Amino acid sequence: MVQNIFSILYQRQTSILSSAVIIMATVVLSKILGLIRDRLLVHTFPPDTVAIFFAAFRLPDLIFQLIIFGALSVAFIPVFTEYLEKKDRKEAFELAQSVLNLAILILFALTVIVFIFADPLTNLIVPGFNVYQKAQVAQLTRIILVGQLILTVGSFFIGILQSFQRFIIPALAGVFYNLGIIIGILFLSKPLWILGPAVGVIIGSVLHVLVQLPLVLSMGFKFSLNFSLFHPGVKEITKLMSFRTIGLAAEQINETVGLILASLIGAASVTYLTFAQHLQIVPVGLFGATLAQAALPVLSSEKSRGRMDEFKATLLTTLHQILFLALPAAAILIILRIPSVRLVFGASEFNWEATVLTGRTLGLMSVGLAAQAVSLLLVRGFYAIKDTRTPVFVSLVVVFVNIILSFYFVRVLLLDVWSLGLAFSISAILSGLLLFWTLHFKIGGFDLKEVFIPLSKMLMATIIMGASLYIPVKLLDQVIFDTTRTVNLLILTGLASVFALSIYIFLVWFMGVRELETFLNLTKRIISKLKASGPKVKTNEFIHDTEAV
Repeated sequence: MVQNIFSILYQRQTSILSSAVIIMATVVLSKILGLIRDRLLVHTFPPDTVAIFFAAFRLPDLIFQLIIFGALSVAFIPVFTEYLEKKDRKEAFELAQSVLNLAILILFALTVIVFIFADPLTNLIVPGFNVYQKAQVAQLTRIILVGQLILTVGSFFIGILQSFQRFIIPALAGVFYNLGIIIGILFLSKPLWILGPAVGVIIGSVLHVLVQLPLVLSMGFKFSLNFSLFHPGVKEITKLMSFRTIGLAAEQINETVGLILASLIGAASVTYLTFAQHLQIVPVGLFGATLAQAALPVLSSEKSRGRMDEFKATLLTTLHQILFLALPAAAILIILRIPSVRLVFGASEFNWEATVLTGRTLGLMSVGLAAQAVSLLLVRGFYAIKDTRTPVFVSLVVVFVNIILSFYFVRVLLLDVWSLGLAFSISAILSGLLLFWTLHFKIGGFDLKEVFIPLSKMLMATIIMGASLYIPVKLLDQVIFDTTRTVNLLILTGLASVFALSIYIFLVWFMGVRELETFLNLTKRIISKLKASGPKVKTNEFIHDTEAV
């Protein structure tokens, strides 16, 4: 039994859609734990105190995103995959070890600098906080920095395993990361107050690494202190990173400006904005990030072999699959924004005003949800062809627009925190459009009919679904259900969502959207595979959905 479980966890996924489904299953668990983490935070601490914890992530996350998560992982996978395809595993792992050691060295140096200057830097990123709150932010920042340094190793493990098309264990790593923070909230908050969740970040980072370690070692990776700045693979990754780092820097400045403006509205606004982002990012992570993540190794492999027609087909198919899932998810979040916030964050420390402001921010932010999800795939399309410049130029334009809009809404029009959600959606839609058209011309063009006909059908079905969701929610809320009770609110939300999704599925079936058939076939194969596997599961077989590629 144990052997069968490990064989399933360690097996290779052979298509984009099956890989994405595996990631989705684990990401669902990770996101649920993330929302439980947030619920525990507002159950244990008031919004002003929770804002201190979220603000403390800004500097460590800025460093981590610039050096590790965005730049190195995205630049690393295409080069590492090419080494596996054209050279051998030994050379590929030598490259991985060199890049990992170099990243740890750079991140450690930056960690020391931020550790020393945390207090003045905190004054810059949360000018609206009082002196006591700023001091706490600086203290938590130093603790979280240690966790981010450990998380660097785990992030590289993710890049290596995804290059080998192993997606289950890397996806589970995020589950254990959130579990560590939850442990900190539950068991350390009483003696350490808000420092407890910060210590939980370190616990989660250690678990993030340990859960991946056995599989990474079984792939052939070995720890070594040796690294070479002049390794050709390191040079290539550094070259790819150079422009990507500029783009990431712009994005991080964008998020920092959002934090600054939210703090000027009020410390609790940081919590409202962050919670709205956490809810909105759930479908983006499930449908956009997972499919884009699963597509990158395949796209990189097709590009390295010169199969551009297959590259286009893979990208277009994955794009439609993302839209098929992301559009109805956006409609549900827009219509059910208040019930969603109440169900997830409706704790004793989170009052009705907090719920309304978070819900408004969530609803406006969700307008750009599908565009944000698609952008994750389009950016990886550029990375697969080793073009990091174009996404950076697009990112600079989009970030500039978002910062200008955010500043205008908050400081000129004096709007509340929800205006930051509106600025975000406008920017996300602009990003999706610019990325699509530039990639369209870069790779010789898509068949635009193949792009827009399915999109128009799904968009029409989504609009009708949204209208059909709004009406019963209003009627049931006012006539039948007393939604001041959590159970009634849950029943109302569940019934309305099922009804709306049924209409969406009927409409896309009626209009002949082929993505419905693709997902239904995949579901049948999953069920068939589970039934057929019984006690015997081979490590080299799982779902193979040829339609996905």
